[in-house]
Amino acid sequence: MRAPFQVLVIPYRWMGTTPEFAIFRRSDAGWWQFVAGGGEDGEAPLQAAQRETSEEIGIANRSFVPLDSMATVPKNCFKAAKSWGNGLYVIPEYCFAVDVRDSDLRLSQEHAEVRWATYDDAASLLKWDSNRNALWELNERLRTMRRNTVTCPTGGADSG
Repeated sequence: MRAPFQVLVIPYRWMGTTPEFAIFRRSDAGWWQFVAGGGEDGEAPLQAAQRETSEEIGIANRSFVPLDSMATVPKNCFKAAKSWGNGLYVIPEYCFAVDVRDSDLRLSQEHAEVRWATYDDAASLLKWDSNRNALWELNERLRTMRRNTVTCPTGGADSG
């Protein structure tokens, strides 16, 4: 049975010093989004994120980074809503990122196309505000990480 929460996973990779983000066009609706899905009974959000990523794009055994970004989704967006009772109106959406490096992404039937995009291109194509918000957070985290690992000419790390 579907648990009353949603997960969002942003696959990314580094192209030189620039991150790229994998966005996916849904087969049924045509809009662009990240990997998304629901938890199953007994799963924690991280477990659901790992399972959804494996099912939707064939990536497993990677380290997932939990993001601070959170959203809520109206329960009436889900077929399982009736099983969640009358006192629940929205469900939380937990966000994660995963570095897929140079892995080939294998699309499920849920997606018709994958596109690797820069931050600006991805942000302009994504349908959902929650996806754009999580993308912004991840991009900022990656920019900070890149700034903190720049090598100085003397060989020491520049702390930014």
